[in-house]
Amino acid sequence: MFQKTIAKTVRCSGVGVHTGKEISLALHAAPDNFGIWFKRSDLSADKALIPASWSHVTDTNFCSTLSSEEGHTVATVEHLMAALSAQKIDNLLVEVNGPELPIMDGSSAPFVDLIEKAGTISSLTPRKFLKILKKVTVYQGDAWASLEPAHGFSLTYDFRLRCKKDSLETFKTKDVHAAFKEALSSARTFGFMEDAEHLRAKGLAQGASLENTVVFEDGEVLNKDGLRFEDECARHKALDAIGDLYLAGAPLMGHFHGHLSGHKVNNTLLRALFADPTAWTLATEKDLQTIPVAQKRRSAV
Repeated sequence: MFQKTIAKTVRCSGVGVHTGKEISLALHAAPDNFGIWFKRSDLSADKALIPASWSHVTDTNFCSTLSSEEGHTVATVEHLMAALSAQKIDNLLVEVNGPELPIMDGSSAPFVDLIEKAGTISSLTPRKFLKILKKVTVYQGDAWASLEPAHGFSLTYDFRLRCKKDSLETFKTKDVHAAFKEALSSARTFGFMEDAEHLRAKGLAQGASLENTVVFEDGEVLNKDGLRFEDECARHKALDAIGDLYLAGAPLMGHFHGHLSGHKVNNTLLRALFADPTAWTLATEKDLQTIPVAQKRRSAV
C-alpha cells in the first residue's frame, strides 16, 4: 500500500548486449513521489536525466529505448523495469555510464538479486495504482495486446517460436508479483544464429553470446545447459511485457494479454490507454475501495 525505495546503493556491471561494451550500473534510493529515473553518468549533469516513462520510448527495435528531451538515450531497460515492478519499487535513481543497461545473463534474475541485496524501505506515502476501467486493445499484423479490468495484476502471453510455427505456447499467471521471481525472472532473451551476421552488420547484438542469450540454430538450442523452462521464450516475452508496462509510471491493476506482441505493441498499448481518459484511473488502494468509479478519473500520468 505504501511507496518503496531501496535501503542502500548497490552496483553491478556487465556487457551491453548491443554495444558490446562494459557497462556499470548503480541503483540509488530516491524520495517519495520521485518515480524512476535513469541518469547517464557519462554525460554532463544538466543533460543526464531520462525518465522511465512510456512517453519517452523512442525505439522498440529489439529492446525498449528511452530518450531525454535533449535526445540522449538509454536502451534495454525492460529487464530492470520488470524486476522493479515485481519488487514493488516506486522511487529509484538508476545511474548508468553508457547508452544501455548491462544484459547480465539475459534475464531479470540478477536485478532481482541486486534489489534484494539492497533491501527496501517503505514510507508512509500511499502507492498510486493504475486501475484499468475498460478494455483497450491494439493490433499490429498478427500480433495484438490488451489491458482489461481485473483485481490485482494478472497476465496471459501467447508466443510462437519462429522455428516451431505450428506450436503456440501460452504462459498465464493470476498474480504477476507472486509468480515473478520463481516463474519468470530467470527466463532469458533469445535469438537465432541465422540472424547474427545481419544484426552485427547493423551495429546490434555486439555483446550477445551463449552466456546471455538462448541461441537457436535449425530449431535446436545451442546453449550447453539447454532451456531453463520448456517455454522459456514465452516466459521471457512475458517478462519483457511486464517491464514495458511498468513504464506506465504506476503499478497496474488489470489483466494484460499479449499475443505475439513485442516492445512496439506493448508501448502502443500504453499510448492507446492514456489517450482514452475513460479507460483508466490513478488512485491509492484506499481510494479504489471507497470512491465510485465515476469520481476516480484523472488526467494522464
